[in-house]
Amino acid sequence: MANTNAFHRSITLQAFMVLSVLSVFAADVEGGDGCPSFSCGHLRHVRSPFRRRGDPSECGSQSHELVCSHSKAKILISNTAYYVATINYTSSSFRVVSANLDTNSSCPLPSYTFPVYGKTGSDGFVDFYTTASWACFVNCSRAITNNSWYKPVACLSAEKSHVYVRANIYPCKIGYLQPSCRSLNMIPFGVESYISNLELQNVSYDDIMEFIRMGFTVEFPYSSIESFSTVEIINKCVSNSTSYFKKLVSDPRAMHWFRAIFLTGNQFISCLYLDRYGSVGVAVPVVFGPICFSIETIIYSIDALKFLFGLCRFVLAPLAVLIFLAHKYWKTSIIIDAVEKFLRMQQMIGPVRYAYTDITAITGHFRDKLGQGGYGSVYKGVLLPGDVHVAVKMLEGNSNCNGEDFISEVSTLGSIHHVNVVRLVGFCSEEMRRALVYEYMPEGSLDKYIFSAEKIFSWDKLIEIALGIARGINYLHQGCEMQIVHFDIKPHNILLDGNFVPKVADFGLAKLYPKNNSFVPLSVLRGTVGYIAPEMISRSFGVISSKSDVYSFGMLLLEMAGGRRNSDPNAVNSSQAYYPSWVYDHLKKQEVGDDEISTAASEMHELERKLCLVGLCCIQMKSHNRPTMSDVIDMLEGGVDGMEVPSRPFFCDDEEADITDSYRFFSELTAISEEEVSEDIHTCN
Repeated sequence: MANTNAFHRSITLQAFMVLSVLSVFAADVEGGDGCPSFSCGHLRHVRSPFRRRGDPSECGSQSHELVCSHSKAKILISNTAYYVATINYTSSSFRVVSANLDTNSSCPLPSYTFPVYGKTGSDGFVDFYTTASWACFVNCSRAITNNSWYKPVACLSAEKSHVYVRANIYPCKIGYLQPSCRSLNMIPFGVESYISNLELQNVSYDDIMEFIRMGFTVEFPYSSIESFSTVEIINKCVSNSTSYFKKLVSDPRAMHWFRAIFLTGNQFISCLYLDRYGSVGVAVPVVFGPICFSIETIIYSIDALKFLFGLCRFVLAPLAVLIFLAHKYWKTSIIIDAVEKFLRMQQMIGPVRYAYTDITAITGHFRDKLGQGGYGSVYKGVLLPGDVHVAVKMLEGNSNCNGEDFISEVSTLGSIHHVNVVRLVGFCSEEMRRALVYEYMPEGSLDKYIFSAEKIFSWDKLIEIALGIARGINYLHQGCEMQIVHFDIKPHNILLDGNFVPKVADFGLAKLYPKNNSFVPLSVLRGTVGYIAPEMISRSFGVISSKSDVYSFGMLLLEMAGGRRNSDPNAVNSSQAYYPSWVYDHLKKQEVGDDEISTAASEMHELERKLCLVGLCCIQMKSHNRPTMSDVIDMLEGGVDGMEVPSRPFFCDDEEADITDSYRFFSELTAISEEEVSEDIHTCN
């Protein structure tokens, strides 16, 4: 606000500076009227339109003849005597005080004074004009108690004679008086020109008397305008406009600021064009016409700039901000409304919807944290009644998991009921705060067991876990109304309950497709490096389909069999860096009875061999060469004797291909996936 005020003040001052330059220019064109100045009482350098008795007829105006004494200058206005207090040639006005006012009395009653409006002198020109307000003294037979306009004058009142004074911007009229009142007299007094009649209602008797003692302002006669130089006219108008501007900006009300900023120039132009009759647009000096036109053009140009600035600053700029905020709110509300619409439908058939306050209570204000991921944090909670333990996944607002991922997780898990798929108990969605409530898996994820230095599970238990995972994935592919492709099968997303029953979890990347669709679009290209199927990197390996989950499951089986991650560049023996290549090579040699087979391969457990063979079948490069999950279940449930080593699951079909070359290919594939897969590979896991 301060900057805007300073700008407005600067614009107006710049206009006045231009006018001052023009006034200097005008000074070179015109001079004065040639009549000498004189002194009168306390006044010095008095000149036209004032004159003294006996001065030449061409000097001053007859109506402005002064009677000079030792200390005072007196003038008659409408046959009433006034003392001239000051003369301001810049503003073309002078201030007068009633000569009949007893200034020594503590409670004076001013004598009656005629209105000082435009009065026509003997020469036919308007002689006087004032914008003073009026003090109307009235005598009432009854006290006035219900009208705030009437201010009591206690020092002049008696028991049945109540004297009041009323301030008004117009002379007193009998029709405006109370029925019990009659007018005593009236006298003008000076107030600020922009004070309204309503504001005079709060002026007290003491204030009015102080104004009367100070007198009021009378303007020079319009008949003298032709005797004024262009400099005097411009200076007068500059002074009036500056005073007008300062008075208005000193008031904090918006309407006065508006008038000060946009109407000061009009005030100046109106002053320039006032003629001797008070009309507009006639009887100005001939030389003044081009100057007046130039000034008017400059002022209107500045007003146009101020208008444009005000329009941009206070209308267009706020409107642009409002449109931007409305658009942003509209886009956000569309996302929220889409989620809310889905959730209202889901609430009838799916898990329970919780309020955010319920989530806070369930987690004990997020006291027990189970883990952290790119999507957010997981906390342990308890549902009452029954003390049922749950895991609450809070989706952070700044994560890359958007509303679609949230809908995908809720819609997928909300319709699934299988012993080998984690159950979604409930969810929360309040604007952008979202949470998923799962059944609690006390034994955690599979990765902390199969990669442990100690062998925790027996081979029978590993086969049992592998079968449970396979049945869960097969249910997603075949058991639901819509085919569900997980796209992120890995040990970290396999959770174990208290009895070590495996459950497929984390469906942030899952997509729903009709069962008759055998492929999905490339737009789902996300997952975890090391488990992503080749067709997710390049369509030359086949179409993306449920066989992509089969590939990830095959990599999982090999890690379960080997008790290590498939890719280990820090392995002591470079030939063992890529486990799938190493195990394929040794199984192939074992099948043909090669004498160079290693001790480790010869001592391979029968069930370990089954896991490896099934895993190698699942990680075939071409998607159409992989079995379905139903076939995988049959293979895991069947015996090992009838199983043969599948085709080499790598680029090179040469049975004698160097293992190091196979690992190098895997490294290149990993590099490609790291470049092409979106940076939020792990953020939704």
